[in-house]
Amino acid sequence: MSYWAYEIRLSDRSRFAAGCPAARILGDVILFNSPVSGNCYKVRLLLAHLGLEVELRDVSVIDRSNRKELLGDLNPARRVPTLVLDDGRPLAESNAILSYFGEGTRFVPEDRYDRARMLQWMFFEQYEHEPAIAVARFLKAYSGRPEWYDARREELTKRGERALEALEQGLREREWLAGDGMSIADIALYAYTHVADEGGFSLEPYPAIGAWLGRVAAQPGHVPIDA
Repeated sequence: MSYWAYEIRLSDRSRFAAGCPAARILGDVILFNSPVSGNCYKVRLLLAHLGLEVELRDVSVIDRSNRKELLGDLNPARRVPTLVLDDGRPLAESNAILSYFGEGTRFVPEDRYDRARMLQWMFFEQYEHEPAIAVARFLKAYSGRPEWYDARREELTKRGERALEALEQGLREREWLAGDGMSIADIALYAYTHVADEGGFSLEPYPAIGAWLGRVAAQPGHVPIDA
């Protein structure tokens, strides 16, 4: 059976609401991936919740010498994650890939306003949160160049703490960021928030974030970033 036949099955929202496991993807669907990247982890986490499997092709986040050869024709930005469907069509940007797989499942709210709030938080994640939290983590823990982190530490810390405070405020009166259950917005923001300590951030001042991280990790089907 082709991937597209499975995609039709996945559009049945009621099966996911009832907790039914999804069919496993067959076919040549490829995810260019980095094991340490939070952006790639977002996609792997959603796929795990949906019970779907794709072929992973790992790409180094340090050595970019072969990015043009690997990704140049698929993603002009040459970043991971980059998805390739079994018909050869590519799709880039982590939150776009989340939207693709999340469509028609319980991870995208049916209500129009809740969907807009979901998008609000996903835009926030890429514009405010990721450029501080993820960049600090990369420079401090993975770049191999601690002087790069030292040069930007003050700037990234201020911006990251501002983003964490905004997230804390958004979660003080809510269990989830949009709607009544976990959405792809929660998955998007969980990815780098739960490893923020690797970038020098303490989450102790943010109790609502801490409780939310626990809720996300407790969901059936959850996998850790190093799974």
